Amino acid sequence: MILTGPAIAAAQTAGEIVIDPYDPARLSPNAYDWRLGDTLRICDTDLDAASPTPYAETAIPDSGYVLHPGVLYLGITHERTGSEAYAQFLNGNRTTGAVGIWVHVSAPLGHQGHAIHWTLEIRAARPVRVYPRMTFGKLVFLRCLGTPASYQQHGLKYAATAGIDISRLYEELAGGAT
Repeated sequence: MILTGPAIAAAQTAGEIVIDPYDPARLSPNAYDWRLGDTLRICDTDLDAASPTPYAETAIPDSGYVLHPGVLYLGITHERTGSEAYAQFLNGNRTTGAVGIWVHVSAPLGHQGHAIHWTLEIRAARPVRVYPRMTFGKLVFLRCLGTPASYQQHGLKYAATAGIDISRLYEELAGGAT
């Protein structure tokens, strides 16, 4: 079950949901409009799932930064979000999609107990300029059924994520870097 905007506001006020910084004007009927953070990691070389991803990091200037097709960008949400009571689903929205930006298509689920600034996978269909803290997508909160299972209690590899995080798939592959 997806929480409505008023239910998100009530849960945030009650401390059941973390949205920091929180702006009630960013609530929509069934979601919260999240923003792109201020930093990008640019991954524009061949990638190998058995090795850490090489990248260059840049701040997004107030004048914007042009994303180019064929390049993987890793970004970060401006807001830190999470909840011990609800799961989250983060995705782009129609507005960013309509300018050819695909954002966070591969990993939209945020588990209970994981309050983070999300690492974003970003691709561009055409050259497009983005700006720091621009609205970039929608976040919904989902009521969970069954016994709560906090992400932090499972010892998973991304539990300590504090910023933009590259893939650590190499940790799972035989012969991969450690």
